[in-house]
Amino acid sequence: MQHPIIDRKTYWRRQLRRTSILLAIWAIVGFGLSILLVEQLNQIHLGRMPLGFWMAQQGSIYVFIVLILVYALLSEKADREAGFDEPSSEV
Repeated sequence: MQHPIIDRKTYWRRQLRRTSILLAIWAIVGFGLSILLVEQLNQIHLGRMPLGFWMAQQGSIYVFIVLILVYALLSEKADREAGFDEPSSEV
């Protein structure tokens, strides 16, 4: 285990803040753009498909997948800074 750059309290405060921000983005995209603003977004078209419909069917899923990737990458970095990373399994 490496010497930690940040302490556990700071680590968890950052993790909770990061999780809250990413969940807020997911809620805004999933609920806001896919339900509340669908009529306004339907005025814009992607090819022949209305943007509001696309966001409800595909866009919010893509955003969710990107948020998972961002969370995993940022958490891995935070784990290394806190000294929680797993030792390498070199033989």
